Amino acid sequence: MDESKKEVYEVAELFNDTEIDHATIEDAIKNILIAIGDDPAREGIARTPERVSRSYAELLAGYRIDPVAMVNDALFDVTYDEMVVVRDIELFSMCEHHMLPIIGRAHVAYIPNGKVIGLSKIPRIVDMFARRLQVQERMTRQIAEFIQTLLNPRGVAVVVEGLHLCSMMRGVKKHDARMTTSTMFGYFRKNHSTRMEFLDNISRGSTPLHF
Repeated sequence: MDESKKEVYEVAELFNDTEIDHATIEDAIKNILIAIGDDPAREGIARTPERVSRSYAELLAGYRIDPVAMVNDALFDVTYDEMVVVRDIELFSMCEHHMLPIIGRAHVAYIPNGKVIGLSKIPRIVDMFARRLQVQERMTRQIAEFIQTLLNPRGVAVVVEGLHLCSMMRGVKKHDARMTTSTMFGYFRKNHSTRMEFLDNISRGSTPLHF
């Protein structure tokens, strides 16, 4: 494996190329149903363990996305040094503390340094990190670091807004609380006008995050 691919795998973190263990998940869900006082043989939930296992395979697919295959040579040499912004990328994740959903959106920008990435790949990068057990702060940084590693741009900026059901359904039960996290490298971090241009871009015409 060449060094560039090795670095991509390292920054992707936790990439796992083994199949998900459906049998173990199904057994665990059956035990949970028994533990909460329900009957796993009851008609309405008899197939719930199977359904949950299949849904986990989709909701947590980020562990099994091969980052090199995902990029798939979608890096292009381009003479362009202005800001590239992809905003309002919807994301669905799961809180690693309570395994409840995080629903949100990401805004991603970079300033090319001789290379650009295909437009569809940026939402795929967001999904690769979102579809894992996560905390929003770490996910935001992972997205930024991955793009920084891939492109070596003049700057990268990522802002994530999230609704956390773990704080809406339980605990403090604050339905209107929104969490915003950001990670910025290069020009976005050291140049105030560049940072403000990005923030103006993502706030222009934006709608409140809601269900």
